Amino acid sequence: MFAVFEDGGRQFRVKSGDVLAVDYRNDVQDGQAITFDKILLANGGGPSIVGQPVISGATVTAEVVTAQLKGLKLEIQTFHRRNASKRHTGHRQKYTRVKITGITVPNLTVVERPVAPATT
Repeated sequence: MFAVFEDGGRQFRVKSGDVLAVDYRNDVQDGQAITFDKILLANGGGPSIVGQPVISGATVTAEVVTAQLKGLKLEIQTFHRRNASKRHTGHRQKYTRVKITGITVPNLTVVERPVAPATT
C-alpha cells in the first residue's frame, strides 16, 4: 500500500515505515505526530484511487524523528572579472525528518499478495 501526498509544493510517494525529510516545522518536537491531509493518490495493490485534486477523508500520519535537520551546504560565489569583485556566501536548508506510521484512505481495497517461496 502506498500513497502520494503533497507538502510544501513537493509530492512524496510513501508507504508505511518510510523515513523522509520534509520542510522544516518549528512547532514540532521529537516523537510528536504529524498528519498530512493532501493525499493525491493511493493504491492498495488493486485499483488506485485518484483525487480530484485530493482524496477527501484520506490522511497520512507520521512521527517526527528529528525536529531540525540541516541539509548540505550550498556554496554561492559571485565573481566579476577585471572588477576586483568577489563575493562568497553559503546556505543550509532546514528540514524535519519524519517516519510514516500509517496511511488511511476510505473505500480503498487492500490486496495482500502471497509471497513466492525462495528457490535454491
